[in-house]
Amino acid sequence: MGAFQTLPGFREFFPEDLARRNHVFRLWRRTANAFGFSEYDAPVLEPLDLYRAKSGDEIETQLFSFTDKGGREVALRPEMTPTVCRLVGERAGTLKRPIKWYSIAEFYRYERMQKGRGRCFFQLNADIFGEPGPEAEIELIALLIQSFTAFGLTAEDVWVRLSDRNLWFFYLEALGLDEPRVRAVLGAVDKFERMGDDAFKPYAEKFGPLDEAIKAKVLAFLQIKSLAGLEQALAAAGGGERLSARLADWKKLLGGLDAMGLSPFVTVDLGVVRGLAYYTGFVFEAFDRKGELRALAGGGRYDDLVAKLGGPELPAAGFAIGDMTFSLLLEQRGLMPPLAPAADVYVVIGGQKEREAAFADIASLRGAGYRVEYPMKEVAFGKQFKAAVESGARIALIYGSEELARGVVKLRDLRSRTEHDVSKAEVASAVRSVFTGQ
Repeated sequence: MGAFQTLPGFREFFPEDLARRNHVFRLWRRTANAFGFSEYDAPVLEPLDLYRAKSGDEIETQLFSFTDKGGREVALRPEMTPTVCRLVGERAGTLKRPIKWYSIAEFYRYERMQKGRGRCFFQLNADIFGEPGPEAEIELIALLIQSFTAFGLTAEDVWVRLSDRNLWFFYLEALGLDEPRVRAVLGAVDKFERMGDDAFKPYAEKFGPLDEAIKAKVLAFLQIKSLAGLEQALAAAGGGERLSARLADWKKLLGGLDAMGLSPFVTVDLGVVRGLAYYTGFVFEAFDRKGELRALAGGGRYDDLVAKLGGPELPAAGFAIGDMTFSLLLEQRGLMPPLAPAADVYVVIGGQKEREAAFADIASLRGAGYRVEYPMKEVAFGKQFKAAVESGARIALIYGSEELARGVVKLRDLRSRTEHDVSKAEVASAVRSVFTGQ
C-alpha cells in the first residue's frame, strides 16, 4: 500500500511553517487589539441553510457540504460573515455599540486551486456593527492598512482601492436605469477589468445593447481616480440630494484617512464593486503594487445582512485578509523573518548524579516560562556544547562533577562567551538577570 497523502488543496504546517503562520497571526492579533477589537470564535461546521440564506443555492457548488449522521444538511464554513452576523444578531440587545469584533479562523471552499488559493485557508476577519456612517469605514481601512504595515510593508508595497456600490446605484439611476438594469451594469463593471467589452454581453442578452451614451458615461466613471474627478462627474450627472449626501460621506472617509496619514495607501477606484450582492455601500480591496498576486484583502458595508439572517436591523461593515496570498507577499518582499524556535537555556550534564541535580533546576526554569533543553542520553561534553550552540540558546548551564562538589553551577553566556559560577540555590535568579539585564 502506498503512503497516505494530504487531500488536494489542504496544507500541512511543519514546525518551521507553523512558526511563520504564528508570526503572522501574532502581529494581526496585536494590531486588532490595538484598535480595540474583541476576538471571538465560532463553530467550523454550520447549517447549510445559513449560506443558502446569504448567497442562494448556487453557493453549494463551492462548499464542503454533506448530510450528517443526524440527517442535518451541514457545511464547513467558507467564510465568517454569516456566522458573525448570527452571533451579533443573537445578542444585539445587550452589546454596547459600536460592536468591534475580529477573528482569525480557518475556512474551506471546494474550488479550483491556483497560486495563493487552496481549499482551506485562514483569514483575519474584522467587523464593526451598529455604526451607520463612514466613521466605521475609516476605522476598518486604518486597521486593514496597519495589518500590513505591522510587517514592514509600505505604501510602495500595498494599496487599497476604494469604491462605492451606493454611488454606482445613485449615478446609474440618475442616468435613467431601473434597478434590474443597474445590477446588470454592476455585474459588467465587476468583470470589466478582466474581460473588457465582453463583460457587457450578459447585459445585452437580458436587456438588449446598453445605450452607447450611457455606456460611455459608465466607462468614464470607471476611470475616475480622485475625489475631484468624482465631484466633476456627479455635477455633470445633475447632482441631486442623494449624490450630494454620498459625496459628503466620501469627503469624510477620505479626510479621516488623510488625517491619519494613510492617503498614500488609498486610491479612488470605481472598478471595484465586489461581486457579492450583499454589499450595500463603500467597498474596498487591497492589492500588492506590483500586481503579481491575487487580491490581498476585501471588504465593505453590508447593512442588510444581519436582518436577512434573522437578527435585528443593524448596520455593519467589515473585511477579511487571507493568509495565503499575504504570506506569499511577505516572502517576496523578504519580510518573513527566519523563525526557527530557539532554546533559552541549554543544560550540559556530566553523569547520572549530575543529571539528578540538574533536573530540579530544569523543572524550575521551565515552570518560570523558559525554553530549556538538555541531552536525553549521556553524551560527551564536546557534543553537548555543539548542541547548545545549534539550539540557539542564550545560556548554557554546566553541571559537572567538579561543580557539583563545590555546590555551584557554571553559567556560560553563549553570546558574549563569558562564564562564571553561580551557587546552586541562585540558578533561577542568575538566568533571569541575563534575560532581563537586571
